Amino acid sequence: MSGSIGNNPYRASGVVAALAEGRTGTVDWDTTPKTGTVTAETATGYFVNTTSGAITVNLPAGVAGSIVSLADYARTWDSNSVTVSPNGSEKIGSVAADATLSTEGQSVTFVYVDSTQGWLSVQDSTSNVTGTGYVTATGGCISTSGNYKIHTFLTAATFCVSALATCPGKNEASYVVVAGGGGGGANHGGGGGAGGYREGKDPGDPAAPAASPKAAACSSLTLTASPYSIAVGAGGGGGICSGSPLSGEPGAVSTFSTITSAGGGRGGTQGKTSPPYPTTDGGSGGGGAYPTAGTGPAGSGDTPPTTPPQGNPGGAGRAAPTYNGGGGGGATAAGTAASGGTSGPGGAGATSSINASPTIRAGGGGGGQTSYGASSGGCGGPGGGGHGGISTAAGVAGTANTGGAGGGGFSDSPGQQPGGNGGKGVVIIRYQYQ
Repeated sequence: MSGSIGNNPYRASGVVAALAEGRTGTVDWDTTPKTGTVTAETATGYFVNTTSGAITVNLPAGVAGSIVSLADYARTWDSNSVTVSPNGSEKIGSVAADATLSTEGQSVTFVYVDSTQGWLSVQDSTSNVTGTGYVTATGGCISTSGNYKIHTFLTAATFCVSALATCPGKNEASYVVVAGGGGGGANHGGGGGAGGYREGKDPGDPAAPAASPKAAACSSLTLTASPYSIAVGAGGGGGICSGSPLSGEPGAVSTFSTITSAGGGRGGTQGKTSPPYPTTDGGSGGGGAYPTAGTGPAGSGDTPPTTPPQGNPGGAGRAAPTYNGGGGGGATAAGTAASGGTSGPGGAGATSSINASPTIRAGGGGGGQTSYGASSGGCGGPGGGGHGGISTAAGVAGTANTGGAGGGGFSDSPGQQPGGNGGKGVVIIRYQYQ
């Protein structure tokens, strides 16, 4: 053949383009990703995007020295492959048939040699070097600890993940989700139950060994690039000594993604002329008030049930001769029943280092004192549980943003004292950001 090269740099009396135009065996890359059938031209590289489905690349008519390169644009060739089809009866690697590219991150360069071998692969890489990205997110009060970022939510908000890590294992998040604590009961009242406590840990996080026992059987959550609505449960109100209602109120739920922690149960309240207002079940159960006889029933914890349990039951109240309230349940221990002249202490909460320093949360409220031989109200459980009320002071409120429960109230001469309010809950999320 003779004449002008024209628009095809590879045809000039059979002379390879590298000779005709001084090429060095490289291609010029078309940087527009291809999402449909590609009719390839010589001396061109293509980024092939198979995110939406398999794609066919039709090779040009083979002329010795023709070169075409292909690269996996979105690392999806393993799920949606690329079919490479030679022109007419031409060959790929000595076989007159289509070739299939189905390796994630693959890039291939083909050179046409001759009619015997046809197109040969002179470069086939699966290394596909990428940058090392990490999770990017906003929302809540943000702090850092080493390579980890911590989002603490004290009120309802949105945790918005805008980017994920290139390494899937770096998309795991540890979490603590604590619901609102229950209010303490009035009139020889039981302590409120702590808000439900749930924790998950990322096994790759060096702080994971400092997670509480409540996380022992839990896994981390795998984040996706999406917004997550965060709910932070309010604490329940404490019982009042007169008027309506006499009883305290249970705490409210806290949520993050698929994790929901139940509000703490309210402490029992003794009515002046009626049976005790009942405790309620919850993340942890409320402590029982004093009954007309025997023991005042307490609320059950871990309601609804989770694995591991999100809380514990409260302790029973006691009738004559001391008439005092039982302690509310905590995250890691049940509330203690009233005994003799002692009002029941609240159950202990759980300690976690998710926010870089050991912190205990979700303690039960202490039972309320009476004047019939009780020396003091029951102690609040470690983790924000409020102390039981005495003749000169109301039941102590649970500590805010710990899910600690309120202490039970006092009822006798010379005065009456209400139960303490439950403490608000908290949601904490931790993940690697660098």
